[in-house]
Amino acid sequence: MKYSPILIFHICAGILGLLSGTAAMSFRKGSHRHRLTGNVFVISMLSLSASGAYLGFMKHQTLNGLQGILTFYLVATAWWTARRRDGETGIFDWGALIVPLGVGAGLVIYGLEAANSQTGSEGGYPGAAYFIFGSVALLFAAGDVRMLVRGGVSGSQRIARHLFRMCYALFTATGSFFLGRQIFPAFLRKTGILFILAFLPLLLMIFWLFRVRFPNAYTNPKTKLGPLAS
Repeated sequence: MKYSPILIFHICAGILGLLSGTAAMSFRKGSHRHRLTGNVFVISMLSLSASGAYLGFMKHQTLNGLQGILTFYLVATAWWTARRRDGETGIFDWGALIVPLGVGAGLVIYGLEAANSQTGSEGGYPGAAYFIFGSVALLFAAGDVRMLVRGGVSGSQRIARHLFRMCYALFTATGSFFLGRQIFPAFLRKTGILFILAFLPLLLMIFWLFRVRFPNAYTNPKTKLGPLAS
């Protein structure tokens, strides 16, 4: 079986993203190892999402293409959140808002077309899939609007925004790898372990968000989280 160069690049970026993302979530936030693996994760996920969007549109899989664009946006804005200062917004944030609004609107439109079609699907996906992911995109857009109205985010809110977006981006990769591909043996798919691995980033996201919001529940009140880094 022949694979195109862009597909090979996509697969390699995905594997690197899964490994570096898992490592970054395991290390203490703000540590040198977290920053190092986080930077690798950002680069690999930007490569993965860009190539995934390209492959999706080339194969006329609109849902996958738009999901790739949304994932690229999430990683880029999460990285930017970690790099800027508290209470700061700029032209990048206003421009980035266009992405989830456009993706969300596009997915809702495709969802309506799927719901009104004779087959109840569009591009091989049911209308519900478009509505679910469209709602997620619009949810992120609402978060951007809230941040811009407030004039930025600071402290634990900035860390939470960074974690939320990075973890959800990792979830799109794990979900696609463990649930969207029939590459695993049938006995392994029946155990449920793949389902757990696919949703593990969301579980870890909840843990870290709770820890950021309530640091005293895990550490001494005098102990502070390390500096935020991607």
